[in-house]
Amino acid sequence: MLLRELTDYLESLAPLDYQESYDNSGLLVGRPDQEVNQALISLDCTEEVVDEAIALGCNVIISHHPIVFKGLKRFNGSTYVERVVMKAIKHDVALYAIHTNLDHITGGVNSKLAERLALRNTAILSPKGDLLRKLAVFVPLSHVEPVRTALFAAGAGQVGKYDQCSFNVAGYGTFRGGEGTDPFVGNPGEMHREEELRIEVVFPANRERAILLALFEAHPYEEVAYDLYRLQNSYQEVGSGLIGYLEHPLSEQEFLGLLKQQLNAPVIRHTALRGKPVVRVAVCGGAGSFLLNQAIRSGADVFVTSDYKYHEFFDAEGKIVIADVGHFESEQFTQQLLLEIIRKKFPTFAVRLTGIDTNPIKYYS
Repeated sequence: MLLRELTDYLESLAPLDYQESYDNSGLLVGRPDQEVNQALISLDCTEEVVDEAIALGCNVIISHHPIVFKGLKRFNGSTYVERVVMKAIKHDVALYAIHTNLDHITGGVNSKLAERLALRNTAILSPKGDLLRKLAVFVPLSHVEPVRTALFAAGAGQVGKYDQCSFNVAGYGTFRGGEGTDPFVGNPGEMHREEELRIEVVFPANRERAILLALFEAHPYEEVAYDLYRLQNSYQEVGSGLIGYLEHPLSEQEFLGLLKQQLNAPVIRHTALRGKPVVRVAVCGGAGSFLLNQAIRSGADVFVTSDYKYHEFFDAEGKIVIADVGHFESEQFTQQLLLEIIRKKFPTFAVRLTGIDTNPIKYYS
């Protein structure tokens, strides 16, 4: 199939608009119209992984971490980033990264981490703002249902676990068509009054183009009257980290043992134990120290994440147990997640996990 088919599907689940400003998710090397017949999935895209893809005949590598985070000014092989990009281009291997946009969705990286710990009733720990929009459109009564149905089908009207949500207010509109117009109702040059319904729907910002196209297709007016609003409301389905509950309370020592076992963590760095049972757990795959205050406010007993610096551990102040399990350890199951996502959508497409251990951190025991 075309590479575009694969990337479009991944981005329908984890839109690029959801990534952090510093990130570089998306197609890094390759052409959207490139034919692909086999994909290799890896947490990191290293030179060894590219060699593996070449040997296996995989012509696209899907990694969680982007190999390129900032602009490259020269390609002479002096850094591992340059060597990876150069080799991928030389052997026509596409490189695709799905990073913080996959972190931020329900069912993404943190959901997989929560699944490993058997957390229940999970919710986004820190929902993102400025991702929602509202559309208000004025529709003649004869076309209310077709327009509303088209908007819902295009992705509008989703509020939490509810869909087909709208607010409707009856009124009337007035208009007069000028020279060269062909109004749906009324006559050019004459002021017309029409009974209309104002339909309001909320939608994710990344669906704006599709929703407007659906609106113009379904609306009968030559000139559609509508308003778009930018909302500051948090989008509860998108954001950083997760909070959830253990099925049964565990002692802090038991929970740390569970972490080691379920995350294959050679070592866990943690703050002083508080002598309290663990029931509520906050998680963030990768570097999550920026979420500590949200984890504390959520009432979490333990915050599972990685990449904590020495002085940052003091910030727990006895209010929570910070458990640093390691960056690779907290995100390693993202590979399996991507495999499951792709196989479910494209069951006949060949996709496999890397056999390379890309964790740059080694442990001596």
